[in-house]
Amino acid sequence: QIRLVESGGGSVRPGDSLRLTCVVSGFDINGYQMGWFRQRPGEVREYVGGVARNGGTVYGTPFKGRFTISRDNAKNSAYLQLNNLKPEDTAVYRCAAGSIAIEGPWDYWGQGTQVTVFA
Repeated sequence: QIRLVESGGGSVRPGDSLRLTCVVSGFDINGYQMGWFRQRPGEVREYVGGVARNGGTVYGTPFKGRFTISRDNAKNSAYLQLNNLKPEDTAVYRCAAGSIAIEGPWDYWGQGTQVTVFA
């Protein structure tokens, strides 16, 4: 069974950091690009960025500098480091896996983990 399970979300204060983890089961992520997305309340989903099979990364413009994406193929996992969090970063963060390109399309999705940054 294919599963992507995110963890590491929580309720934090402005300026705090969180590290989100996406653990994959059911397939080997070595053959996949891994992406991270977020959806803020009442808004459309945003592409945070992705990490390619070779470890190269791309980020959506709003996320450059504070957010860092990485992967550990041995652990079949991807990560999203969130630094200097702001109230506007409150969202559900989801990971995805795609076999074609770092910008998508995406074959598999996780359910997401909630990040809440209290003002």
